[in-house]
Amino acid sequence: MALTSQDIARIAHLARLELSSLESERMLVQINGFFDIVEKMRAVDTAGIEPLPHPIAAIQDLALRLREDVASERIDREANQRSAPAVERGLYLVPKVIE
Repeated sequence: MALTSQDIARIAHLARLELSSLESERMLVQINGFFDIVEKMRAVDTAGIEPLPHPIAAIQDLALRLREDVASERIDREANQRSAPAVERGLYLVPKVIE
């Protein structure tokens, strides 16, 4: 997918940018260069390749320091709601703000 100078002008207009012709040409080259890189990446066959857990894992062994996902403390709802101005059936009651 290659952009044209008209595409760059439209993008600049939508972004409310004023680009000189030199800046517009430079943007055209840079964005088309980016799209070229994306097309090269999409052309690579990645079937059967398992994703890495971390980019560093490609060059060295990496042990992830992950903790277990367990609740570490008990939340006492009743104690927390004692200071609330109004509570009903375990829910905080608030004033109506939209009519």
